[in-house]
Amino acid sequence: MRIELQNLGKRFNQQWIFRHLDYEFHSGQSYAIVGPNGSGKSTLLQVVAGSIEKSEGKLNWSNDHQPIEAELHFKQLSLAAPYLELIEELTLTEFLDFHESFKPFLPGWNTQSIIQYIHLEHSANKQIRLFSSGMKQRVKLAQAVFSNTNMVLLDEPTSNLDLDGIALYRKMISELCAGRLLIVCSNDENEIDFCTNRLNVMDYKKIPAA
Repeated sequence: MRIELQNLGKRFNQQWIFRHLDYEFHSGQSYAIVGPNGSGKSTLLQVVAGSIEKSEGKLNWSNDHQPIEAELHFKQLSLAAPYLELIEELTLTEFLDFHESFKPFLPGWNTQSIIQYIHLEHSANKQIRLFSSGMKQRVKLAQAVFSNTNMVLLDEPTSNLDLDGIALYRKMISELCAGRLLIVCSNDENEIDFCTNRLNVMDYKKIPAA
């Protein structure tokens, strides 16, 4: 899988968040999107994911050199981010079952085995609204990483996690993301030190003179 950004730009009102961004993402590679707080890391990730519209440029997706139409991008990606909410009225089991109904899990995995992997067996039938923030983050990571998609997008993936949760995150990356296109949006080295490529949003802040 390949994602090509050509002269990509995004602005809100008159302020450009980034501009003239040329870059490529490839399957089997891990990428970190970095930059100071408020620099536009999450915005760039959401543009790549198709969650928000670009302001200029092109965003081309392809698989085996065949273009992937924009309306089919959602089948290729899974995303975990602080701004994405869980359905808190559902139990953990109900939520993962529901998620699997439109985004199948990786081969060999099911709701029960995923719950065991993230060490939440004791809360399998508890409503998510009763979970701690760290437990909710484990669920967010699970629904993204265990989805059978070619690309995994993670924004600040260890938010609210304790040391055991961070260790679990790194285990998930090592065991479940190999061979996929992985993009992590963060400034925390614990979240991105394994990434082999880095894209700094600040490199695309300077607007060339006309």
